[in-house]
Amino acid sequence: MSECIFCKIINKEIPSQVIFEDEHVLAFKDINPVAPVHLLVVPKKHRESLNDIDVTDEAWLGHILIVAKKLAQELGIADSGYRVVNNCGDDGGQVVKHLHFHVIGGQPLGVKIC
Repeated sequence: MSECIFCKIINKEIPSQVIFEDEHVLAFKDINPVAPVHLLVVPKKHRESLNDIDVTDEAWLGHILIVAKKLAQELGIADSGYRVVNNCGDDGGQVVKHLHFHVIGGQPLGVKIC
């Protein structure tokens, strides 16, 4: 996916503020945060959206949620609460066509949608 901005970030072609990286995922700070903590957790395997996953993706998808929880704990937002959001498709608000999850917290979030 040569034009995918997240693939370029994963491949270190574009700089980002990386918070976590392992063989399956990369987590970095959102460049337009909506809260004091706003991370993007991105699988290294390119999938455009949740509509493009299948059963072979189960392990790394579960891993993403474990990473989100771990980062929330490390950043001190786990106890007060945080949100994990995935936007799927145009009507779902997905801007970057590479599956990703927002981890948002550090302030009361109310009912606002990311």
